[in-house]
Amino acid sequence: MPSREPPDLDRYRAYLHLLARLNLADRLRGKFDPSDLVQQTLLQAHQNLGRFRGRTDAELAAWLRQILAHHLARLIRDFARAKRDVAAERSLEEELGASSARLGDWLAADQSSPSDRVARDESAVRLAEALADLPELQREALVLQHWQGLSLAEIGERLGRTPAAVAGLIKRGLRRLREVMHERAEP
Repeated sequence: MPSREPPDLDRYRAYLHLLARLNLADRLRGKFDPSDLVQQTLLQAHQNLGRFRGRTDAELAAWLRQILAHHLARLIRDFARAKRDVAAERSLEEELGASSARLGDWLAADQSSPSDRVARDESAVRLAEALADLPELQREALVLQHWQGLSLAEIGERLGRTPAAVAGLIKRGLRRLREVMHERAEP
């Protein structure tokens, strides 16, 4: 029986980074870097690749989200020096899944006909990679508006910009995001 080629886990780095950033509590952002969580997640995934039984990219993304949720829960637990709360860990897994679904929903809303779940999960990974290529302020404004649902005024407060400036960041960010996605889709 021929063995299948191991998946390229690094391909999910931008996707996991976006999810870690979205789900790392504000009180922890100054103390911990989402990149460290992603690195731990990918390291554990690489070490346990033999245990992964999925066959699709969507199953691999779900497995990686579960590992990331575990690391987030441990980080929160260690920070709070509290007992392990399995319910909190489960809710983190659910929140990561919801963040990923919001990413897919945003993609589906921007398309004329929504694709099936597997294609949306693949698109979510590509979207996260494209977001990583945007200038930091544009990326932050898009994330705050589309995934965290903040108003232009709230985003402006966080970024130290006026609502009009935030609107410009979002407009330029969306335009550049579409360009990057289009460039990557071309053979």
